[in-house]
Amino acid sequence: MANKTRNRGLGRGLSALMADVAPDPIAQTATDAPRKADQMMPIEKVHPNPDQPRRTFTQEQLDDLAASVKEKGVIQPLIVRPDPKGDGTYEIVAGERRWRASQMAQLHEIPVIVRTYTDTEALEVAIIENIQRADLNAIEEAAGYRDLMSRFGHTQEKVSEALGKSRSHIANLLRLLNLPEDVQEFVRRGDLTAGHARTLVTAENPLALAKQIIAKGLSVREAERLAKKGPVTAKPTTRPKIEKDADTKALEGDLSATLGLKVSIDHKVGTEGGVVTIRYENLDDLDEICGKLGV
Repeated sequence: MANKTRNRGLGRGLSALMADVAPDPIAQTATDAPRKADQMMPIEKVHPNPDQPRRTFTQEQLDDLAASVKEKGVIQPLIVRPDPKGDGTYEIVAGERRWRASQMAQLHEIPVIVRTYTDTEALEVAIIENIQRADLNAIEEAAGYRDLMSRFGHTQEKVSEALGKSRSHIANLLRLLNLPEDVQEFVRRGDLTAGHARTLVTAENPLALAKQIIAKGLSVREAERLAKKGPVTAKPTTRPKIEKDADTKALEGDLSATLGLKVSIDHKVGTEGGVVTIRYENLDDLDEICGKLGV
């Protein structure tokens, strides 16, 4: 039953929920038309969602937004829903930064749009709002796409269409989540750009290369050349080559012909297991493999 619900997706549809997410107030210009609030609500009746997927709010950004709120008020209303506990308060679905900034600006009331979202819908809208924000780094944006796909069963195509992002943009960012956590942290901190990080996705030792890129201040093109060379490592001890039997070689040939890529099979003698290796030349080949595997 759970799988059926996940595959079906939300009844309202991703695009319908997208329509409820207002533009980021920091990025808004004087020519943007602000959303019309349902009502003004006492700020003490509103509280954050404990399941809000984003927990990091930089003080500098909050200070800037609080100064803007103090001068011009809250331009875009918050989206809230009645608290599921039924205590008369409202839970923030989208706009927690505006709520925090309004507190700092000592506002007594804030504009809100009230929606009756389910727990699942509220989480999905919160993820969408995070993706929409201009200040997300590449790893945070990728995590948002992954959550939309893994939690709600959306495909890359569906997310691409709803958010107005190309499928290749989404696919390239999702690959960054395969990098070691230390390398992802470099991207979060701004030490590496998404372009630098993409060059490391297929590297043998991405962490060592990332440190070299940062230390030397390499451009993306220079990072690409470095990644192709690979890290300098000691030569491994030569092991005696084990000759493969005719059946294994035939199976390698069949798989290589089917995928259009070099495939090798290494069966460990004396065990039931082994390793199948698919070699690719570029990210387009990798994307094609992912498509054939339904990833």
